[in-house]
Amino acid sequence: MLWLKLAIGLLCAAATLSAQDIPAGTALPVTLNSTLDAKKAKPGEKIEARIMQDVPLPSGGKIKSGSHLIGHVVEVTKPASGGSGIVLKFDQLEDEKKTIPLTVSARAIAAMESVYAAEAPLGGNSPYESSDEWTMRQVGGDIVSRGRGVIASGDTIVGKWKEGAAWGKLTPSLDGECPASDGNDREQALWVFSTSACGLYGFRGLKLVHSGRTDPVGQIALESEQDLHVSDGAGWLLIVSAAPAATK
Repeated sequence: MLWLKLAIGLLCAAATLSAQDIPAGTALPVTLNSTLDAKKAKPGEKIEARIMQDVPLPSGGKIKSGSHLIGHVVEVTKPASGGSGIVLKFDQLEDEKKTIPLTVSARAIAAMESVYAAEAPLGGNSPYESSDEWTMRQVGGDIVSRGRGVIASGDTIVGKWKEGAAWGKLTPSLDGECPASDGNDREQALWVFSTSACGLYGFRGLKLVHSGRTDPVGQIALESEQDLHVSDGAGWLLIVSAAPAATK
């Protein structure tokens, strides 16, 4: 029985290492399952998001679609001059009953309506066309040609559509806010986002004042000219900004 115990121990160790091997630069495309509302939010309040596409890891493992990111509200501000703000932080990944600490920054955030638009075919849904043949526009402007299996930015192919999912290497944004270092030049899970997606899409009066890339690392700060409200269903493209600590 000794060999069986050793085999089980090795398998458990391998699974743990695979789950922890989430290098800096890994893109996590998620949908927000919580609503951010400055009228109601309180520091410490739990927030949750769901991974929307399998995320491959250099170790050969993957973060499965449907896994959850857990975070919390750090601060809520309501200045006398008007408007409001929320600082939040995602700091745990729940994957197959394991909890993995991690630190992420926000590369792009899309309102629910922008997510819906990216998941619909350009020009409407033809009854004579299979969804496998749709042409679609990603958040940020890239065009997905499902029938050809490619994603293009202008005349340049920047990614691929394969097995019902979008893949590509992240590229720097035109304004320089999102650098080329994101992704370490490896293929990433994109979901509805373009390879150069950066900042906010589909929101009015909302500002991403701190992405969490720099100090305070991991803290994402949003501000609104009115009462800040980001509904569940919003899409977030998060970037792992530091290697996770050991699992507790």
